Amino acid sequence: MFFTDREDDVALYELDNGNEPLLPSQRNLYFPRLYDYVLVAQKMEDMEDQIFKKQDAFICELKQKNIKVTKIEHAGKVFFGVCAPEEIFAKYKYLLKVSDACNWSGEQKCDLTVSFCTRIRIVHFVLNNTFIGSGEGLRDLLCQGAFESIFCLHEKKEQKKLRKKWASWFAVMKLFQQPVTDIKDYFGEKVALYYLWLGWYTRMLVPAAVIGIVVFLYGLAFFNTSPLIHEVCDSNITMCPRCDIRCSMWNLSDTCTNAKVSQLFDNEGTVAFAMFMAIWATLFLELWKRHRALHVSKWKVFDWCEEEEELILEIVNNPQCKPKEFRHSYLRSIVVLLLVTLVLVVIIGLAHALVICRVLTAILLSQSEWDFFRDHATTIAMLSGAVLHYITIQVMTRVNKIVAFKLCEFEKTRSFAATEKHFTVKMFTFQFFTLFSSLFYVAFFLGRINGYPGNYVRIAGKWRLEECHPSGCLTDLFIQMAVILVLKQTINNIFEFTVPWLKLCFRRTKAKKMRRKCGNCYRKACREEEGNFNLCDLCKLRSWLDNYDLNDVNAFSLFNEFLEMVLQFSFTTIFVAAFPLAPLLALINNIFEIRLDAIKMVSLERRLVPKKTNDIGVWTRILEAVGVMAVIANGLVIGISSDFIPRLVYRYHYGPCATSNSTSMDCMTGYINNTLATAFMSNDKVREDFKDLIVNGYNITQCSYKDYRNDEDQSLTSQFWLILALRFAFVILFEHVVVMCKFIAAWFIPDSPIRVKNDRLDDKLRRLKKELQEANAIYNSRCTEV
Repeated sequence: MFFTDREDDVALYELDNGNEPLLPSQRNLYFPRLYDYVLVAQKMEDMEDQIFKKQDAFICELKQKNIKVTKIEHAGKVFFGVCAPEEIFAKYKYLLKVSDACNWSGEQKCDLTVSFCTRIRIVHFVLNNTFIGSGEGLRDLLCQGAFESIFCLHEKKEQKKLRKKWASWFAVMKLFQQPVTDIKDYFGEKVALYYLWLGWYTRMLVPAAVIGIVVFLYGLAFFNTSPLIHEVCDSNITMCPRCDIRCSMWNLSDTCTNAKVSQLFDNEGTVAFAMFMAIWATLFLELWKRHRALHVSKWKVFDWCEEEEELILEIVNNPQCKPKEFRHSYLRSIVVLLLVTLVLVVIIGLAHALVICRVLTAILLSQSEWDFFRDHATTIAMLSGAVLHYITIQVMTRVNKIVAFKLCEFEKTRSFAATEKHFTVKMFTFQFFTLFSSLFYVAFFLGRINGYPGNYVRIAGKWRLEECHPSGCLTDLFIQMAVILVLKQTINNIFEFTVPWLKLCFRRTKAKKMRRKCGNCYRKACREEEGNFNLCDLCKLRSWLDNYDLNDVNAFSLFNEFLEMVLQFSFTTIFVAAFPLAPLLALINNIFEIRLDAIKMVSLERRLVPKKTNDIGVWTRILEAVGVMAVIANGLVIGISSDFIPRLVYRYHYGPCATSNSTSMDCMTGYINNTLATAFMSNDKVREDFKDLIVNGYNITQCSYKDYRNDEDQSLTSQFWLILALRFAFVILFEHVVVMCKFIAAWFIPDSPIRVKNDRLDDKLRRLKKELQEANAIYNSRCTEV
């Protein structure tokens, strides 16, 4: 077994959290491992079977590479324990030593001790690049059923240590503290960087959540004193029907609740909060780059090169290998681009289908015999649309994953890393459109393309589009976001943890008979805690069965966690003007998300293959793109969707404070009435739209609707054009100011801390001096010989 010395040397510097040193101590001393991987297959009696022959051929290929394979049969299954020879790791260490990408730290060139993470990574590469005579590899044999599964073994001592320090509910109390170096030592740099990023993101959510609560409380403070709320709640204005069939006139005061909710999320504070969140996204990314630099410098992977690492592994596996050349096909790229566009069109089409479902639901509910459904048809339709949108997200997530895989296969990428990058971009794009298409409709189109009495826009010439209530459409966006975010986070976390836990319980219950048949070992040597490398087959098998029962993982298991969090980051920044409490919900979720993922990864799932890296990869660029989209979306929400600009225009141009010197009246008095136009039944087109009311005996001469139109001919007023011009002017000004602040913040904060740069500079200088001393020693020895 492999043990790690956890006693650190004296550190030169301390990290921001004060728990870990900047420069590494001498740790990870190598001890031989008994087995690296375990292959599992169904026991086959027919030795002439082609599947059995391929299985045997693969094992023979491994043995030809001097890989030790131990075969144990038990309960109808065959377990192959795989242990790689030390010469493989010796080659890796030597090639790493002469590598150009080797990062210098202290007085030693690279960490040449082979940790168990490095060992597993090397063996995993060798296994996946071992082919039998027909050119089939391990992946093909797994698909054909020659092998049932493959997994690397958990280290019990390290596993127990991580459970105690990190993967337990007691660790929730250590809100933002994670043993990322221990995680790196056990799961590799890629997993460690994910949790480092998630911890940093969660920590940065604290100020965003606090400001969001302040903005919410600001809206709550004027909840009872706002003249806009009183004007709606005390109004006796008769409004035009929301639908054609069985919809009657209604009073403006019926939307009193909507007016109160709108005041909470559509006020002056949301403008400042949207600007803050746009700059926050930039600060988060820039400070994350600094935080990452501290750790990758300490882990000695600052200058790590993916391509060079790949070449080293290729040579270790096969000294006669040839490099995989970079290729690019414009034809394939065009086809992939067209197919991606087609998928996005389908996803946007689904968003339109959801709109139609909402319209039809509202119509059906308005025709219901139940008074409650009839009176709240619009609200129920909006809530049901949000739930239906969530269900669509869950279905399309699986469809998007399949489509993204197929497109990556068609591209024929050079390596798995390239495949992962392309898959990440495609999958995020598909998921982003799946999640946000409906929200974009609610934010920018709902209530703006539905027409007006006498000229309503209809679906298929029959069904009227939805309308916003007179207090604005921002409440609809808020409800849509709240439902999706709460459902997505709550239900996803429940399923994400309980499903693997229930699967593990079921598998272990099912495997009890297999364990009883396995028996118990009574050899004293096998029970020694210090480790014995001559364990009996019984002890080996019990260890293998413990890992075999765990839930399976794949190369994209970590990708799923990243995708979930980056989409949450999108929700937290895009449209945050409509939902200031989004950062608070994200913060609460992430505090538990870290522990849920940790417990699942350490205790419920098989061990992930450790991957070396020095960054979160293409996710950084995706986060930067989301930050830019957040600026655009929030500027449009405030300028186009909210009533911020119309209220300012009314206050300073049309309101009582602008038209008179009276100070006894609130400047916003009469605003709601100013936003309403009147439709008269004397107009033939209006009478045609509301003929159902006339047939049913309603004696109505006029009704009001939200729009800036003349009462006589229903043409747009000058106030409409003034507000429209100011809306676009505000959007342009908002985006330019925020983008300028983002660039200043990005320029002001360097990606790497000065101390990291100075430490690396000193390391390189020390290395050059050492090389010069060695060169001088060789030169002097030759001169002496002469």
